Amino acid sequence: MNETAQQYTQRMLDYVEGKQPLEVQAATAEKLERLIKDVPATKLRERPTADKWSVSEIVAHLGDAEIVTGFRVRLILDAPGVSIAAYDQNSWVSSGHYEKRDPRKSVEQFRVLREANLALLESLVPEQWKHYGMHSERGRETIELIARMAAGHDINHLQQIERILPAKRK
Repeated sequence: MNETAQQYTQRMLDYVEGKQPLEVQAATAEKLERLIKDVPATKLRERPTADKWSVSEIVAHLGDAEIVTGFRVRLILDAPGVSIAAYDQNSWVSSGHYEKRDPRKSVEQFRVLREANLALLESLVPEQWKHYGMHSERGRETIELIARMAAGHDINHLQQIERILPAKRK
């Protein structure tokens, strides 16, 4: 899917419309664990098509994306208005050898990182939510917007996994 940075932002925000972003984020690791429970790792590593990520690659991406999100929030808290670099997620899949990662360990990595990031977000005072960074592709992003986009990102990838593993839907 070729979409602009603005289209991507809107798509992530549409996923989380009417939902509480931190509640969505708090529930994601457990949903991932439930979705992949009892599914053989070989099945989780199978790509649905050559150009689509496997479940294993998706959960590895979520863990690495959580590192990025946490780092961006911390940069912004330290220096509001800071520049935020974009990254090529497809390059990270390849260079990070996501296809070889243990999907259950990837979910555990995600869970630990998410818990740390949620603890930070929950500690913020109201004015800190308005602090922002300047994303190299998307422009001004407040911590509030980053939290909403992270929740939408979760929903997006949970839905992808559910499409790949339809028997695991519950």
